[in-house]
Amino acid sequence: MTRSLFRTLASALLLALIAGQAWAEVTVTFYAHPGARVRDGYLLFPHAYVHAEGTEDATGEPVDWSAGFTAKSPGPHLLFMRGGGVVEEPDARYVNEGQPFLELTVDDATWHALRARAEWWNSPEGSVYDLRRRNCITFIADLARVVGLRTAPEPSMKPGTFLEATAALNPAAVWRETPAVPVVPVESPSPVVVVVPAPVAAEPASGA
Repeated sequence: MTRSLFRTLASALLLALIAGQAWAEVTVTFYAHPGARVRDGYLLFPHAYVHAEGTEDATGEPVDWSAGFTAKSPGPHLLFMRGGGVVEEPDARYVNEGQPFLELTVDDATWHALRARAEWWNSPEGSVYDLRRRNCITFIADLARVVGLRTAPEPSMKPGTFLEATAALNPAAVWRETPAVPVVPVESPSPVVVVVPAPVAAEPASGA
C-alpha cells in the first residue's frame, strides 16, 4: 500500500515538473514600427523595441515587459546635437502595430541579464541619445547581443531594415507566424433513404 502510494506521488511530481518546464519560459521578440502615422495629434516616427512575455522558471512570476530607447526631449535640435535618452515602455497599440522580426525563448539568467542591461541605458552613462549614432536601434542591437544574437552593422536610422538584416544573420530566431489550423467542415451524413414497396392490389376472388 505504502509503495503503491509512493509510486503514485512520484509520478504526479514528475508530471508536474515536466509541465512546469514546458510552460515556464520567457519569449523575447524584437519589433520595428514603420512610423509615418498620426495618433492623438502626434506624428509617430519609426522605432525599434523589444517585448518579453511568459513566466519565470524559478519563481513562476508572469512576465509582460516592453522597452524602447528614445529621446527625453524630442525635437529638431537633435539633428545637430546629442540629448538625454530614456528607456520607455511603448504604448500597447504601438506594439500591436509593429512588425516582429526575431523571436526566441530564454532562461531566467538571460532574462535577468536583459532587464539589467536595459536599466543600464537609463543610467547617467547609458542615457545619452544621438539621433544618428545612439538611438533606438543601438539599444535594440545591444539587447539582441545579450540574448546571444548576431547583429547587422551599425549605426542605422531604419529600424525595419536593420532588424531584417539582423534576422538574416540569425535564421533560427526569425519570427514566423503560426499558421492557422484550417477548419475542415464536417459533412453531414447522407440521409438514409428507405424504399417502401408500393402495396400490391389484391385480386378479386373468383366465384366458385
